[in-house]
Amino acid sequence: MLMACKSGVTHQAALMLLLLSWRDSMLCNGLTVDPPEDLLIVDPGHLGRLEIRWRPPASLANLTECPKLYHLEYFNADSRNVIRTSRISYSANFDLMKDVRVRLYTLLSGPCTNDTVIKSKRYTEVVQKPLITGIVAVAVQDFICVYHNMEYMECKWGRNPKMPADSQLKLYFWHKELQQAQECPKYIFSGEVRSGCNFTGKSLPDFTDINFCVNGSSREGPLKPTFISLQTQNQVKPGPTDNLYLQTGSDRQLEILWDNSAGGVPGECLEWEVEHSQEGPDKKMTSEHILTMETRLRLPSIHENQINCFRVRSKVHKYCAATSFWSDWSYPVCHPVVRMKEVAPEPESDMAYLYIAVSVIAILMLSLCVWAVFKVRSSKQEKKPYSLLNTLFSRSSILTVVDA
Repeated sequence: MLMACKSGVTHQAALMLLLLSWRDSMLCNGLTVDPPEDLLIVDPGHLGRLEIRWRPPASLANLTECPKLYHLEYFNADSRNVIRTSRISYSANFDLMKDVRVRLYTLLSGPCTNDTVIKSKRYTEVVQKPLITGIVAVAVQDFICVYHNMEYMECKWGRNPKMPADSQLKLYFWHKELQQAQECPKYIFSGEVRSGCNFTGKSLPDFTDINFCVNGSSREGPLKPTFISLQTQNQVKPGPTDNLYLQTGSDRQLEILWDNSAGGVPGECLEWEVEHSQEGPDKKMTSEHILTMETRLRLPSIHENQINCFRVRSKVHKYCAATSFWSDWSYPVCHPVVRMKEVAPEPESDMAYLYIAVSVIAILMLSLCVWAVFKVRSSKQEKKPYSLLNTLFSRSSILTVVDA
């Protein structure tokens, strides 16, 4: 009898385990995990920064002991991005002139799934098409922003050849510290056409996406806008260094030293390129480029019959920014010091001297001409019998005779 009871308990336990295993198997096969609901893309007017919102699947509302994650895939401009989040919203940058595609799965884990992560087989998807009605041509091309020495930023663009001549261009920008997009504080002009924007005096945050939009209008209709997103620390162009020195040691080794460029770029964020040009006794020139993280460089011993010239430039290295622009080259310095030959006057100086000489000659010629004209006139007046001068002289002679 006892053995029968034990056998019954064993069968019940086995049945319970079988049911639990069947439930876990059903969950692990993804049969009860539904995708999120009410997927929505919202444009708050942040120049391409869109908000993606959704609701958890209603079928999992009672599974409070099992945490839910969401597998989000979004596609734009031929790029695919994947994130996992426990939130029910996410924001990202998109090019609004291209299709925006968002795909969303549900991920379930915890005691409901034997602590394994299962993913819904189905997904929720939304595709948003760009608004392109009434567009005449692309507004601009070759858009580029340069953060000069981390002091001010300039963004410039080229005019599209298909753009109507009467087009009016505008630039707008937005970042997370702004509630709404703002227009360019100071435009740059090429003639009467806007060709860029100067952000001097306008604070733009680092390590933050800044969205730009350049659009325009014309009599023929609106222009196709251009959307760009960038971060200022990736657009830095350091200023050139003003001080470059050369010194030689007793072992005839040559050492080059220079100062960091003045401005807001930290010296520890700069890498340097040294251009070394060498002229041998046969006047043959050779050159090499050397990269260094320091502001000095030591070279092997040099020969007296060689001329060595150097110049340097810098950029922000990869540990401080993803990309950067090279600075302008410094003025070159040479060893031994190259004495500058006497340089002939510039053509502009020669022309100035020529203009002065011509002007003096012209004045002299004019003076001679005026003097000659007066001379001729006066001589003609002397030959006239009834001239005033002859009359006076004749009267004077008559009076003299009578008095005598």
